[in-house]
Amino acid sequence: MNHTKYKSAPGRRGKIIGLHVFGNLYGIDQSVLADRRLLSRAVLEAVRIAKMRLVEHRSWSFGGGKGGISVMALVSESHIMLHTWREYGYATVDIYTCGAQSDPYAAFDYLVSVLRPKRHKLFHADRSS
Repeated sequence: MNHTKYKSAPGRRGKIIGLHVFGNLYGIDQSVLADRRLLSRAVLEAVRIAKMRLVEHRSWSFGGGKGGISVMALVSESHIMLHTWREYGYATVDIYTCGAQSDPYAAFDYLVSVLRPKRHKLFHADRSS
């Protein structure tokens, strides 16, 4: 996708504290949502693509063989989170960065390309002071 370069809202005089990019992904194949290794590697690659610096990476499975998987990348610029719900074919992506050189949109687009949802929604929030 082609996202315009992020800028603070017009008329704002405060510092840019960060950019929060988040979204919902619908209609994801069950086999993708069940693959904890794939999801963990995808989040790590999203960190690299977004030009963020990894501090810690973790993943968790919930609800046995039918539940979801959560993957967290704590980065020096903030975080990337991925949460999945296998029973609904659904995932959420949450990317927050205060790094001036980071590209959270590139990370989001990469995760969408790996999870291959039938449709998705992208949102963002300006975290200026």
